[in-house]
Amino acid sequence: MLTLLKRVFPSQNDRVVKRLSSQISKINQLEEQYQRLTDEELRQKTADFKQQYQAGMTLDHLLNDAFACVREASKRVLGLRHYDVQLIGGMALHQGHIAEMMTGEGKTLVATLPAYLNALSGHAVHVVTVNSYLAQRDSDWMSKLYGFLGLTTGVLLPNATHAERKQAYQSDITYGTNNEFGFDYLRDHMASSLDEMVQITSFDVDEQKKSHAFAIIDEVDSILIDDARTPLIISGFAEGTTAIYQHVDAVVKTLVHHDDFTINEKEKRAYLTDKGHHLVEELLADKQLLKPGGGLFDPANLDLLYYCNAALKANFVLQKDIDYIVKDGQIVIIDSNTGRAMSGRRWSDGFHQAVEAKERVDIQKENQTMASITLQNYFLQYQKLSGMTGTALTEASEFSEIYGLSVLTIPTNKPMIRIDKPDSIYLTEQAKFKAIVNTIKQCYERGQPVLVGTTSIDSSERLSKELNKFKVTHKVLNAKFHQQEALIIAQAGCVKAVTIATNMAGRGTDIVLGGNYESYIQALNKPIGDADKQAIKERFATEQKRVIELGGLYVIGSERHDSRRIDNQLRGRSGRQGDPGVSRFYISLDDPLMRVFSSDKTQNIMRFAGMKEADSLEHPLLNRSVENAQKKMEGHHFDIRKQLLKFDNIANEQRLMVYQQREELMSHTDISDVIESMMLKTSQRTLSKNLTQSRDTLIEECYLTNKERFEELLLTIQSRFHVQVNVADWIADKCTIGAAEAGIHTQMLSNFHKSVQHVEAQLVRKLEKHIVLQTLDHVWREHLRTLDHLRQNIHFRGYAQKNPFDEYRKESFALFEEMLFEVQETVTSQMCRLKLTEVEAQEEKNPMITMQTNRTESVGNEKKAVAKQGRNEPCSCGSGKKFKHCCG
Repeated sequence: MLTLLKRVFPSQNDRVVKRLSSQISKINQLEEQYQRLTDEELRQKTADFKQQYQAGMTLDHLLNDAFACVREASKRVLGLRHYDVQLIGGMALHQGHIAEMMTGEGKTLVATLPAYLNALSGHAVHVVTVNSYLAQRDSDWMSKLYGFLGLTTGVLLPNATHAERKQAYQSDITYGTNNEFGFDYLRDHMASSLDEMVQITSFDVDEQKKSHAFAIIDEVDSILIDDARTPLIISGFAEGTTAIYQHVDAVVKTLVHHDDFTINEKEKRAYLTDKGHHLVEELLADKQLLKPGGGLFDPANLDLLYYCNAALKANFVLQKDIDYIVKDGQIVIIDSNTGRAMSGRRWSDGFHQAVEAKERVDIQKENQTMASITLQNYFLQYQKLSGMTGTALTEASEFSEIYGLSVLTIPTNKPMIRIDKPDSIYLTEQAKFKAIVNTIKQCYERGQPVLVGTTSIDSSERLSKELNKFKVTHKVLNAKFHQQEALIIAQAGCVKAVTIATNMAGRGTDIVLGGNYESYIQALNKPIGDADKQAIKERFATEQKRVIELGGLYVIGSERHDSRRIDNQLRGRSGRQGDPGVSRFYISLDDPLMRVFSSDKTQNIMRFAGMKEADSLEHPLLNRSVENAQKKMEGHHFDIRKQLLKFDNIANEQRLMVYQQREELMSHTDISDVIESMMLKTSQRTLSKNLTQSRDTLIEECYLTNKERFEELLLTIQSRFHVQVNVADWIADKCTIGAAEAGIHTQMLSNFHKSVQHVEAQLVRKLEKHIVLQTLDHVWREHLRTLDHLRQNIHFRGYAQKNPFDEYRKESFALFEEMLFEVQETVTSQMCRLKLTEVEAQEEKNPMITMQTNRTESVGNEKKAVAKQGRNEPCSCGSGKKFKHCCG
């Protein structure tokens, strides 16, 4: 009945696939025509297509011929012919869809179709992968195809030089990870000249659009969903001591669970109870860390609350070998979705330092954000975005709501025959692991390969110990041993192979039944003769037949993941290209997912059924309960990602304005008009921003209202802007506030022009740009830190019946406006206090300039010594701040 209804009322997905399928016959009709072309004639087609595009023909009109051309080139260069379903996938990507394609359907080859087609426009085509290994592998592999057709290929690798990155972006098609693309974007907007930029090659708006024209994201769910909760951040060391983390860690370690604090497993947070709150205050006071006469929530002690929260999470929420490992005296984060160790990545908000204190390793200085962006906002810059994955349908609503992307399920080339067995549910974790080991033993004894997916290093090592007891040969793949990941996964289909993988299913690497003979030969790392190669190939073919007879790859999940999609990724390692296979998940009521989200009803059913510890239960009701638990967790994570994007959208508006301002500054050789505008705006605020009266009010009235305050204000103005003001003259001339500010502006301009009158104009222009860019970057970094602190504490507004998001939006834009004023005032201050000396060099046309400003920096080849200033003394620039918080 259901099949009949589907035929009568096809789904939206079926209708789109049918529409695309109708175009396949047109491409197939061209195949014979392209087969008759010589290699040179086939290569010439690229130039012909480009010429047609320049003449006004759209890419959609070129699609049939372009796809037929790539298919023929692939047959000649790679020995691979695109299947019809791969052509459908290529069209889906070109149209900006997410193509859901099962494992083994050849997604890497599919990407060549839209990549080639869109590269004909001359705009950037970026192919985004989940790790550098895949970026290198895919670019090496497919560059042969692109090169044959006359296109260039680039790849972004972690250790690439500036020149190599620039060259990669100038290629027609560029491969790289999401992190490489994102961090290059941030670094480009910290550059001081166009030459230092790699991703953006022009200040022209239309040209910039070409640099983010089209992106194909491989494993799109991993990048746009799993990684979206963590923003990309470029940071530098912030000020402050690390000893405080050790002191607070010692205090927190004395606390008792339930009595002094509680843990919310769903939120992964720990909270002090009232009793714990008072105890911590006493202990901190004993250590003379708490400011006298106040509690943790007093403004003067809020920093301590920040350290306490970090220590609580580090000691009682974050777990060693699950959330992080200790390697070479350092804390290395484990990616919760892939199980990979993320060397070089650090938690923010003091969590990393708190974990370092917990594990008694050297505590690194806390980082200060210098530039940041979420993956959502980075990829939303692309004019056209598409993606490929084997598991996207469960997240279709998020792809649509956040990115405006629709998911299109592409038919498989061969029918899927894998057997997905129902979950096997146990009362205890011990019983579950015993059952898993028994299943592995049975498969091992008959020779059937097994892939076991675990959610933690602890689970993988526990299974490994049990298998060693029974002398079951196996390989473990987790964050501690991931160097040979691709090689291990490639051979996971061999006879008697047992592979344990932590939260990673070797994405991007096919598991060939019987083993991958090409990977085997590559791993030998020595020359192999043709006869030996043929013998190895035949041996692997024999093994493949045997594994197929045994039922294919048996995939075991040691517990359900938070997301159904991750479970489907594990299942998808088996049953590729019509191969047989089996999958089953083993669950216990002790598993975190069941403990947090499963209803008491589910647990009571099992207990009242009189089940013994070793008994398992399989029932549709229990399967639905597990699925509902996963849906709740998926919804929770979706809410977090939405909230992150919602708040970052506000910062993104400000980020784009700052980046646009930087680009405008860098695109001009002469910004003297910008300097004069800043001086004018600054002068118009010197008095009025500190006085309550209007700008039409007489100075005399302001002075008589509060003499002491007015005189302090004048001293600040004189100190910061190096101008001479005389209140008696203002009063005698009956000046208004506005007129006095105009006089200040005149002095500012006069002082600046006098200081540069003997210096070559070209050098002055460079100096102006240097000062403005440096000031903008410095103030922007401070603004980012302020926004971070605001966001961390904004939820407290909810207790006052205020909407935290609305409050954040309002305050963040007020802070942004103040930040722009701070840029203007700081630049004006530096220009007014500028002292330039022109030193005669060997040639008069090459003067050397030494600049003395409040930042004590140099432009040129010589630095002048200045008196050292104490870090806690008032800054000499006249800002009123301590030197360490201003120019230090």
